[in-house]
Amino acid sequence: MAVSVEVERLDRVGVCAPLGFRTGAAAAGVRGDGDEQRLDVALIYSEAPASAAGVFTRNAVKAAPVVISQLTLRRGTPIGAVVVNAGNANACTGAQGFRDALLMCATAGDALGLDPWQVLVCSTGVIGRPMPMARVVGGITQAAALADSTGNDAARAIMTTDTRPKLAGAGFEVAGVRYSVGGIAKGAGMIHPDMATLLAFMTTDAPVSAAALHTILTGASDETFNCVTVDGDTSPNDAVLLLANGAAGGPSFDDDPVALAGLDAAVCAVSESLAEQLVADAEGAERYFRVDVTGAAERDHARVAARTVAASPLVKSAVHGADPNWGRIVAALGRSGATFALDRCRITIGGVTVFDRGAPTGGDLETVRAALRRPRVDVAVDLGAGDAHGHAWGCDLTPEYVHINADYTT
Repeated sequence: MAVSVEVERLDRVGVCAPLGFRTGAAAAGVRGDGDEQRLDVALIYSEAPASAAGVFTRNAVKAAPVVISQLTLRRGTPIGAVVVNAGNANACTGAQGFRDALLMCATAGDALGLDPWQVLVCSTGVIGRPMPMARVVGGITQAAALADSTGNDAARAIMTTDTRPKLAGAGFEVAGVRYSVGGIAKGAGMIHPDMATLLAFMTTDAPVSAAALHTILTGASDETFNCVTVDGDTSPNDAVLLLANGAAGGPSFDDDPVALAGLDAAVCAVSESLAEQLVADAEGAERYFRVDVTGAAERDHARVAARTVAASPLVKSAVHGADPNWGRIVAALGRSGATFALDRCRITIGGVTVFDRGAPTGGDLETVRAALRRPRVDVAVDLGAGDAHGHAWGCDLTPEYVHINADYTT
């Protein structure tokens, strides 16, 4: 049975790309900054009860919506909707924060004819401020009209310091039936590989159980969202959710390895697209870079080496200044904990090998400098210690990042 997977970046992208999903959005003034026209509440609704899976922050400080959504998923109840607000994280808000998160679920449920435990909840924004629940409730009620047929408004409503919405889609075919996966995401700062590093919502019309979804989502997140680092910080609100409503029809995927492989590939394609869009729109960033590590003794060594390079403030600063200072990459590798021998290590930047077998190559640094000025920069590292490989995405560190976060609440 042939399975083809194709990422679709045209009309059918976002959470409304799969059959049976609708969205709504509203400008509720949650931020309280006077911008009453900015969308800040979103609803994702499944016309049929959906299997669901989620991965969440590993930060010991977890926002109330994270805890509530984790508990809801543990019940195993099919999910009908996700409610999200931007502008307020509802984190470190005490018992009232949990009551507010539950009220968001109840309000969405009442508006959509669902029980509260059929609704997942997420929040993003400033930590430690009480939720303006009168405005949030009004926004949820307005969003429940589900007038956003494309999902574009929902993608905008979840944004905080993002400068543009992130949407992606992929499709595949099994036994003559076409299935889709769509997704949206937000996150421009407070992002680091620690499960899941952002807010992302994905949907599919494939028929698959929550258990199978969880396996697919965990693997996809580990290879995509958890390979993005912007600033070394992990939010208390990080969450990636995946809903499957089976609206496209066909038998359950659970006993069909080929169908599951197709879904896995599509979810990975959507996750990778969203992850790359996130790092490309990182706070203050002018360019982003991918670090591909090969020749590692173990997979974990490759991953930690790539992430250490991508997270290094010195490497990030060099990328910002288009400075071909490859010594900073070598230094980051040396402190990463990955096993490698310097006399077998090779480093390539923008296609130019600058370091090989323990010594500089004399590669054309002006060509490297030109490569570092491109919107995307590719860095390749061969550790010369084995056959394992891994990767990470990072972005440059700019003065604008400092300005954004110095004035975030003021």
